[in-house]
Amino acid sequence: MSRGASRALSVALAAACLACVAPGTVRAQEPEAANAPADSHAAALGLTFEPLKFQPPQPAEHTLSNGVHVLQLEDRRLPLVSVYARFRGGFANFPRVYYAAATGLPGLVRGGGTLSLPPDSVEARLEHYAIRTSVGTGGETSFALMNALTRHLDIGLELFGAMLRSPRFDSARVEVWRGQELESVRRRMDDPGRLAFSEFNRLLFGDHPIGWEMEPADLEPEDLAHDRLEWLHRRVFCPDNLMLGVTGDVSWQEIEPLLERLVEGWEPCAEPLVRSPRPEIRTEPGVFVIPRPLEQSTVVMAHVADVRQGDTPDFFASRIGTSILGGGGLSSRLMARLRTERGYAYSTSALWTAPVSYPGLVGAITRTRADRTVAAARLMLETLEEMTEAPPTSDEVERTVDEVVNGFVFNFESPAQIVSRQMAYRAQRMPADWLERYLAGIQEVQPEDVQRVFREHVHPERMVILVVGNPERLDEPLSALGPVTVLHVPEPTAAQAER
Repeated sequence: MSRGASRALSVALAAACLACVAPGTVRAQEPEAANAPADSHAAALGLTFEPLKFQPPQPAEHTLSNGVHVLQLEDRRLPLVSVYARFRGGFANFPRVYYAAATGLPGLVRGGGTLSLPPDSVEARLEHYAIRTSVGTGGETSFALMNALTRHLDIGLELFGAMLRSPRFDSARVEVWRGQELESVRRRMDDPGRLAFSEFNRLLFGDHPIGWEMEPADLEPEDLAHDRLEWLHRRVFCPDNLMLGVTGDVSWQEIEPLLERLVEGWEPCAEPLVRSPRPEIRTEPGVFVIPRPLEQSTVVMAHVADVRQGDTPDFFASRIGTSILGGGGLSSRLMARLRTERGYAYSTSALWTAPVSYPGLVGAITRTRADRTVAAARLMLETLEEMTEAPPTSDEVERTVDEVVNGFVFNFESPAQIVSRQMAYRAQRMPADWLERYLAGIQEVQPEDVQRVFREHVHPERMVILVVGNPERLDEPLSALGPVTVLHVPEPTAAQAER
């Protein structure tokens, strides 16, 4: 069986769990009865199947009277309805002075009460009617979810709308959130992994929202003043920025009047959002160390790689190559080299980010014994170099592609998954059929494509390498990897942690 036919069969078999096959579409070529025992193997090989074509359910598209776009997918299996709200706007759209307030805004919209109800009353009503809600943020996006029994949908939407449109920002809840963030800042300093990743982002992205990390200085009481929270709310949680999604036990005819009531009279955004600036990413290589009295080192290395998420051969080849390098479990090259062959680390992984609108990073991560740090980092660099010097084997590529193909159907396990993903694609200006395009592009990747994209975009000698660990315990001086810069990252004082 050819490689393409094998993959097509894998997709067809996976799709069978969501798509019904009409009677008569599977026909066996039965052997004559007298020869059945002898020819059973040949008969099995002779079975023929009409091809199954998996067509994922597509949400219906609607527009409310105020212009808000709605994606809706009916699902009558359970008496539940989910409503999703996605807003353009998050902490990345505002200056650093608003960082704490913009970061805390979603949680305080969810838990800070409404103008008509204090927080405890909101929680009591949610619990009484078994309504689940959540609100979050992701840089330049904020999002919210409400899930309720069908018979309580009108009550759920009324509460959901009050949270989103008229939050109270209860002062006691604001202070609780501030205290939790101060504790999180303190704990980040105690966690070598979190410290490494946050400081690496700061090192590469500098004073850009991607590189920001919460500090005690961001969390003074005035940084979370009521008028500041309201100012941000009027610029993010408003209908000009809004897209809605609905899934579950409700038709459009039933949900439309409820959604119209949700948005009726909602004040437009106070002003248009300012897009986050394009990041200026560090391109100069170097070796950096954050000294900590630890028995284990965290090693992070990466450099800029301008491969964007999109329907291009480079993007698809980078996905397969990254999985072969360090995303495919114990079979990946980094795991084979560092763990299986040398015993340097229990786990290691590759990274290759590919944002839509700006360059990403390519590199690798591991944690290792202090007295294996430099050896492990050197082996990571060598393994990256291998990917540029020769194409991976056909077996490596085929296995990785098959993993993607065989897992494709799990992107469509539920209507909620389908609608929320479509909303994300719209927000990123990706085509609605992006997953299908992704699958088709992945299936075209050949070993030579992987080598080419690594040769063009991966340069181990340009790596920025950060180590969090004890310089006194290392197997070699870090200068063996290049000129070293010591980063002094002070831990918060007791007074700061208690503010």
